[in-house]
Amino acid sequence: MIKRFYNINKLLKPNKVLIIYGARRVGKTTLLKDFLQKTKLKYKLDSGDNIRTQEILGSQNFDEIIEYASGYDLIAIDEAQQIRNIGMGLKILVDQIPNIKIIATGSSSFNLSQKIGEPLTGRNITVKLYPFSQSELLVRYNKFELKEKLADFLIFGAYPEVITASSKKEKKIILTELVNSYLLRDIFSLEKVKAPKKILDLLKLISFQVGSEVSLNELATQLGLDVKTIDRYLDLLEKSFIIKKVGSFSRNLRNEVSTKCKYYFLDNGIRNAIISQFNILKDRNDVGFLFENFLISERLKSNFYNNNFIIPYFWRNYNGKEIDLIEEKDNKIFAFEFKWSEKKKQRLPEEFLENYKNVKYKIVNQNNYLEFI
Repeated sequence: MIKRFYNINKLLKPNKVLIIYGARRVGKTTLLKDFLQKTKLKYKLDSGDNIRTQEILGSQNFDEIIEYASGYDLIAIDEAQQIRNIGMGLKILVDQIPNIKIIATGSSSFNLSQKIGEPLTGRNITVKLYPFSQSELLVRYNKFELKEKLADFLIFGAYPEVITASSKKEKKIILTELVNSYLLRDIFSLEKVKAPKKILDLLKLISFQVGSEVSLNELATQLGLDVKTIDRYLDLLEKSFIIKKVGSFSRNLRNEVSTKCKYYFLDNGIRNAIISQFNILKDRNDVGFLFENFLISERLKSNFYNNNFIIPYFWRNYNGKEIDLIEEKDNKIFAFEFKWSEKKKQRLPEEFLENYKNVKYKIVNQNNYLEFI
């Protein structure tokens, strides 16, 4: 058992709903059951797949819902996104039963449908669970061992089942199944997607453009869709914890690119499974992009888990000078360059330094990347 970042016991509060959500198969159910095995609270564990539970918690019948939870300190609902009007059902519980504690886990359907957010405004604590972060894997491996396994993380990512798989063949099978059976299930079940295959085709195009600026017009032309549809699909994919949008950093200076964006995958393994590319690093021409995607996704996890609410940006001007990652914190600008191959020490572009002061700069490479993430 690899310990996850979250300590549920510290997050639980009386008359609050703890919502744990994230992509499918990232370990939400495992995290919940591990906590329940150790808790001294009298609890009821139920599933949103249970038809009777769907009827009760979706009914908005005060008496029936209160009776359902009577005598328990904690109600835990796994796969809660399956329950219609679940937000209202949980609101009734926290409003009507003194000191009740509630945990609800769910996939991105919570986020896409917004079925849980509005009724629980002010009554919930929400956390996101991602594939394993490098800091979580330090429980199993030391820093030397993590670096030795870097190639595996770049190719296969860090979904729990992938990390615990016994062979590379098994990792490939798991990732292929994730993409084919689970990845887009929430989007297809909740959204009116006229051409489901187009979303997978869109993901393939994004896969080949990791680390590069994306043109919605070009994507629309290649897929035979309008720009608004492409924009909507990308938004759905981001809300489903598949990709992350990174915008351009600009103070509206005339020579800076300000309208383009980049997209990264939240897991390298998912990216490689989408294009069926699991070759070893020495046989690939995209190693630099894999390293960049890995660093962006790991930095995202690190910032989120440590409550560093920092928006990531990239910077580029029309002369082609660029910086991979820009972060702002406490009126300081932090600039990062990602280099798979070690090169001579580089400097920030003069055009950037002329316009931005109080900048801290760091090159992230194979030797120091763990300090960054």
